[in-house]
Amino acid sequence: MASLSLPRVLQQRKTSLELERENFEKFQQLSVSIGKAVNPIEAPVKEKHVRSAIIGTFQEKGAGTFWMFVLRQPLQENRIVAWKFCHVLHKVLREGHARSISDSQRHRGKLENLGKYWQHLREGYGRLIQTYIRLLVTKLDFHKRNPRIPGNLQLTADELEAIGENDINIFFQLSVEMFDYMDDILSLQRAAFDSLDMSKSNSMTSSGQCRLAPLIPCIQDASQLYDYCVKILFKLHGALPADTLTGHRDRFSKQFEELRTFYITIKHMQYFKQLITIPSLPEHPPNFLIQSELRTYVTPVVTLPPEEPIDADSAVDSLIDTSETNSLAGDQIDSTRNGSISPDVLAERDSLIDHLHQENGRQRQELHRLLTEHQRIVESLRSRILELESILTDKGNEIILEKQLSHDLQNQKTSLLSKFQEVTDKNKTLEEKFQKLKEVYSKLREEHISLIRKKADVDKQLGNIKILHEQSERRGLEADQRLQELVQGQATAEQEIQRVAQARAELDNVRTQFDAAKTENLALVAKIDFVTSEKAVVEGDLHDLLTQKEELDVRISELLSEAEHSKAQFKTDTDAALYELLLNCISEADVILQTAIHGIDNPAISTVTCTPDYLRSLVEPALQSLDDLDTVYHSYLLDSSQRSQLARNSIHTAYVLAVYLIHAKSTSNTATDITLGDRLTDECKQLGSQSLIMLSNIKEKATSVTDQITIVKNKLKDISAQADTLINTQSNAEVIGDLVENELLGMDKAIEEAAARIQDMLNKSRAADSGLKLEVNGKILDSCTELMRCIRVLVKKSRLLQTEIVAQGKGTASATEFYKRNHQWSEGLISAAKAIAMGANFLLEAADKVVAGNGKFEQLVVASQGIAASTAQLVVASRVKAERNSTNLVALSEASREVTQATGGVVATAKSCSQLVEENEDLDMSGLSLHQAKRLEMEAQVRVLELEQALQNERLRLSALRRHHYQMAGDNEG
Repeated sequence: MASLSLPRVLQQRKTSLELERENFEKFQQLSVSIGKAVNPIEAPVKEKHVRSAIIGTFQEKGAGTFWMFVLRQPLQENRIVAWKFCHVLHKVLREGHARSISDSQRHRGKLENLGKYWQHLREGYGRLIQTYIRLLVTKLDFHKRNPRIPGNLQLTADELEAIGENDINIFFQLSVEMFDYMDDILSLQRAAFDSLDMSKSNSMTSSGQCRLAPLIPCIQDASQLYDYCVKILFKLHGALPADTLTGHRDRFSKQFEELRTFYITIKHMQYFKQLITIPSLPEHPPNFLIQSELRTYVTPVVTLPPEEPIDADSAVDSLIDTSETNSLAGDQIDSTRNGSISPDVLAERDSLIDHLHQENGRQRQELHRLLTEHQRIVESLRSRILELESILTDKGNEIILEKQLSHDLQNQKTSLLSKFQEVTDKNKTLEEKFQKLKEVYSKLREEHISLIRKKADVDKQLGNIKILHEQSERRGLEADQRLQELVQGQATAEQEIQRVAQARAELDNVRTQFDAAKTENLALVAKIDFVTSEKAVVEGDLHDLLTQKEELDVRISELLSEAEHSKAQFKTDTDAALYELLLNCISEADVILQTAIHGIDNPAISTVTCTPDYLRSLVEPALQSLDDLDTVYHSYLLDSSQRSQLARNSIHTAYVLAVYLIHAKSTSNTATDITLGDRLTDECKQLGSQSLIMLSNIKEKATSVTDQITIVKNKLKDISAQADTLINTQSNAEVIGDLVENELLGMDKAIEEAAARIQDMLNKSRAADSGLKLEVNGKILDSCTELMRCIRVLVKKSRLLQTEIVAQGKGTASATEFYKRNHQWSEGLISAAKAIAMGANFLLEAADKVVAGNGKFEQLVVASQGIAASTAQLVVASRVKAERNSTNLVALSEASREVTQATGGVVATAKSCSQLVEENEDLDMSGLSLHQAKRLEMEAQVRVLELEQALQNERLRLSALRRHHYQMAGDNEG
């Protein structure tokens, strides 16, 4: 048989049957390994069993098979199994196949339920399992949010940067998630050390090692998380203000101290010295405010000793077909027993080893090829990522440039407007200056004309003066001639001398006038030259001003066109912004309504109440807001400038409808009729849905807005009408207070009367009956008397507890007012009291019939069970509002147990008495013939069938009676 195993090893193709057998053996081996790993022995998990489970995830390329086998283990029956399961699952998530985490996500709910189950065991392994389950759930959530981080948390610096995507917000959120992860690890280690009793269990005992073994993967996770937190915090402090990260620093410092204490504690334990190398942390945490400390930071490294090799049998089982393993082992055992090993076996083993070496080499080459291909793909992806990041950076820069350009255009627009205003002011100033210069020019022109006229007058006077001068010269010549004549004529000399003197005087006078006129002429010429130069200067300034005016007119025209364009663009942007604001307001109104609709389904609001009268007062404002919304919407369609009013009305209407929905739901909580309350709640949901459709139509400018508003109004009126019906149903609660007292008194009276009647029947039976009948009647009546006594005690304790409840809850009000305020609880008391009274009467009638010989023992059993159920209803109704530590509640519970025991006594007595009667009436079959026995047998079968049919009919009748009873009880309570 041993010679057949080598061809099976070397065979490359296998039949489907062989493959199925091989898969079955693999599953069987994995199942055995998992079962051994999570065995109920309080000892640490063996590494080879965990390694087999991890290898199984790689063989199956996932953790589906692992979960299939591990869920079959008694995780809820044995705390050791549950604790070891957590350890094995942690190792599989860390070191198993990459799909192990995603396959485990679908079992997250089972993990949470397991943690909730074991949290009730508040000491020992219960707290440990709950804490470990919380850590595993946190790890699953962490990897779900960060799928690029592997299960063993090992990342390079480039991979960590790629996960952050150069976004400081992602690093901020990642640090918070790592802090939460670290908190759960530290909580687990605290719970593990707190659970150790050093007098019974320490790190060198099996129980202590069982609790401490899971801390090894926790140390590995904590070291990686600490390293990443330090690097991320340095990066955050390089990009954000220090005040923003105060909470991060405080949280890191607290975790640093706990982690350092954890590492120091682990180092001093003998158990961990051969299993793991604990890193050393500095005495003080890094100072993140100083970026230079990052260069001196040393990454903590956790190292594990080399894993022990898997034994040869398990290695061969995982690589070859083991269908003939048993025969080979048997041959080897036989050979060993004979004292020698067969040469065929040795040759086969050597051949097998050579084949395995060749297969191992081929697998190594394939692995090397896959690693090379993987590295190439990673490099190409990294280059593509860098290319995309550069493109993203360029796009980001373009966006920043566009934003800057938009900002510059806005600033330029503002500056142009200011320049336009300045140019306008300057134009006005130049216009005023131009008018002044024009006035000055007019004055100078008039002065120039007057001076020209004066110069003409002066020239004319100068001509006259020249004529006078010529005349004076001519007269002088004449005077000279006459002087000569005077020389000649002595007679007329003196006369001539006087005349000459006079002529000379006139000549001097003319000369003086001539000099003055000449001086005045020179002054006028100089003034004319000055005025001419001033005129030239003024004309030059005027020409410059006219040129500037033309330039300013052109510039003003350009600014006016730019202003018109800017105004049009501003109006367009404003309209778009206002329309977007309108959509945002309608969306906010939508959110308000959705919050109210979600609040309707919130269980916390079930205790909130509102009166129908107050709800009625909210209808008119809601209808008015809907009318206003309709009016404003039509105005908006005609004039888009009404959008702000539409936004205000939309939010106001949504707020009013949300308030009305919440109060309508609160009003439905006061309904004693559950169907009416549910119907009112459904109407509220429909109103909310129709309101959301109305807002959606307004947002889309649909033509059916008016119709939708009408639908909302109708829904609002329907809810108001249904709320009004609650007023009539609530009026019945007014008389509930007096009715409670009356029903309780009636119950006491019925119980007393029933007890007295039973005692009377017992006395009569003892006086009139004898023998078996007296024994049966005595037992039945004694058990009924005991039951009635226990019921009387229970009712008395119930009354004491109710008195205590009323005294604690009524305050300054009366007991009747307290019953009115708690009418639903009071109705429960009334129902229980009625049921007890009816049960006592029914028990009395059943006992009377049984004693008289006309009844059945089953009637007595049903009557006793019915009155016991009614007393249980009274106990539950009394316990609802009682204080948990009340002594009366304890006494009531004790009385309830006594009633249950007495009921059992009645049932047992009825059954035993029925058996006594049947035994006394046994059929005497000694004188029956064959024919008679056959006839009686057939009659008995017919009777059995009739009774079975009657039993089925009676069960149907009982079901119908119960339904009718519940309906009538509900109507009476309503």
